[in-house]
Amino acid sequence: MSPNRQKAGRFLPAGLIVLCLLFLCVPLNGQEGEGDFSDDEFLSMEDEQGITVVGSPETTQEKKLVTKEEIDRIQAPDLATLLQETLNLGVTRYGAYGNQTDINMRGFDSERIAYLINGVPVNSPMSGEFEISQIDLNTIDRIEVIYGGSDSKYNVTGALGGIINIITVKDQKPGLRLGASSANTAVLPGEYYILGGERGSPQWQDLADAQKLTLSAVYGAEKYSWSASAFGNRAANHYLYQDPYKRTRRKENNEVYDAGINASFVYNLPDFSKLIVSADGYYGDKNIPINGYSEIRGKQKDFSTRQNIMLDMSRAFRDDLATEASLSHTWGTLGYEPPAGASSLHNEHIITAINRWSWYPFSQLVLKSGGDYRYISLDSTDMKGHDQHDGGLYLTFEIKPVDQFLIIPSIKAIFNSNGASQIVPVPKLGFAWFVTEDLTVRNNYFRSFKNPDFEDIYWPDQGDVAGNPDLNPEDGWGADLGAAYRHKIFSLDATFFTQYTSDSIHWAPGDDGVWRPSNVGAAAFFGLDSKIGVAIPLPKGPFIKISPSLTYQYMLSYLLSYGYDFSSEKRIPYMPDHTVGFSVDLSWKTGSFLISGHFESERYSDTANITMLDSHFLLNANINQKIGDNLTTFAIFRNLLNASYQSFYEYPMPGITVTLGMRFNIEPKQEKTNE
Repeated sequence: MSPNRQKAGRFLPAGLIVLCLLFLCVPLNGQEGEGDFSDDEFLSMEDEQGITVVGSPETTQEKKLVTKEEIDRIQAPDLATLLQETLNLGVTRYGAYGNQTDINMRGFDSERIAYLINGVPVNSPMSGEFEISQIDLNTIDRIEVIYGGSDSKYNVTGALGGIINIITVKDQKPGLRLGASSANTAVLPGEYYILGGERGSPQWQDLADAQKLTLSAVYGAEKYSWSASAFGNRAANHYLYQDPYKRTRRKENNEVYDAGINASFVYNLPDFSKLIVSADGYYGDKNIPINGYSEIRGKQKDFSTRQNIMLDMSRAFRDDLATEASLSHTWGTLGYEPPAGASSLHNEHIITAINRWSWYPFSQLVLKSGGDYRYISLDSTDMKGHDQHDGGLYLTFEIKPVDQFLIIPSIKAIFNSNGASQIVPVPKLGFAWFVTEDLTVRNNYFRSFKNPDFEDIYWPDQGDVAGNPDLNPEDGWGADLGAAYRHKIFSLDATFFTQYTSDSIHWAPGDDGVWRPSNVGAAAFFGLDSKIGVAIPLPKGPFIKISPSLTYQYMLSYLLSYGYDFSSEKRIPYMPDHTVGFSVDLSWKTGSFLISGHFESERYSDTANITMLDSHFLLNANINQKIGDNLTTFAIFRNLLNASYQSFYEYPMPGITVTLGMRFNIEPKQEKTNE
């Protein structure tokens, strides 16, 4: 047995103790419910939008929602594009569909954002990231985005920038419904230079550069409901771009083929309880160029599958108690064959147990408690075999001394079998003042904490790159102050935020020329998130309403590493100072037209702030038109101005693309039954 497995074995009893504690974190005293609470005040996992985790609808944090209607209308190729076009989040890409993509929140990349599927964390322990291509957007009911470090709703660890919770499971309406969609994405053909100086003629097959097909079936009955879906993608990624010498070239050897399946089953139990079973699978076959301008590529194959079983009890033994318990397993493999050299294979197995409780003793207090436990097993040709146990216990109070004020103190104690500190407290304190029915003021203070990823610690010394087993966790503090005003047709939301992170982990070459991670120092962020929107009804004429909106984020970042301080004025790479988005949404009875834009100012690509990427502006347009009862056609135009830009240094992005497609939804009339 390896030393790492011996060490992990010593923590197995602790892990079992945690699992027992999860189910003991129940308040043992208090009065029986006396009808002081309505369903709307505290019901947990089922509302008009579907199923979610236990928790009251109120929060002190900035939270935004992407609805099913928006997902269907945007018809984005992946999650990153969807969040950029709906919430104006920053995105850093290594190319078109299927290539590495980071979503940025308040200065933090995907490794420092907690991704959840139905309330269960899904970030890879090996890399810290989440492969966004695995998610079929057609299966998503809604997406919750919570900004700013540790939260008191899901109480997960590692959320320095925030949380993205993807909700795929919901109760289905009675009857059987079938759905399908197909789409083709075209890129602009043209003349280009071939390596060696020859000139190539337009490749008209690029008008069929990418295709996507989805199929779905859902059925709802009184006692149960189920859903199943599948998708398949082909993306040639043969777009034109400009090389460093301003010559037009055509992207080659970056083809991506992937597919996925998803299924869920919801069984209604007595007393508002539910048993929820879900599973999904994903396979991807990808050609990955060694850099943005090269035609030399490696071969990457991804496979992952997740299974989850959840017990949702909105009435757990008594009227004032609610709970959620889930057990999930994830198996993921990543295989890579480089252009030269030995191939590598990485296998991850993750078992996650989560239990959350909510107790409502009286109208001014909600007590939440629970915890999570995770066992990780990695078998890698590069990093060998490693095990890890981690998780934590939390306690949260939602206190309303008067109707206008909400106070949420929360603390979570987390542990990690491979961490330098065995138990770490992560506190949070939030305030909300409901000034009027239309105006709310929010204020939060929190600690953010993240342990190193397996690659950071265990990557072997290969001559030019090596891991660092002596890394400390990333640690920091943050605060925000915001206000939201919503009145009839007008809404305004603004949040000032600041965050400081110490022991930040960065990969950089040392004096010996070897790239390795180290706790090189600190980083600080100061910024503003804001959005203003108007929904103007149009009672006369063919249109129903027009909804313009404007979002703006200002973020001043400071890199306090490598001997830099505030006076050095060094910015965090790939974090622009200004990010602006706008949209104008015009709807009519059978369709809609949406035009939107996304602007990012200049940003640096290196820690020394020597190389700068130019600002860029993306203009997009979406048209949806329903034809008859069952068919909707759509046309999506992205990068309408054919802007030439780089999201990541020396990785050029596509110009204008046009996606044409249709969605079928068949809802046969069902006879009423007494199932």
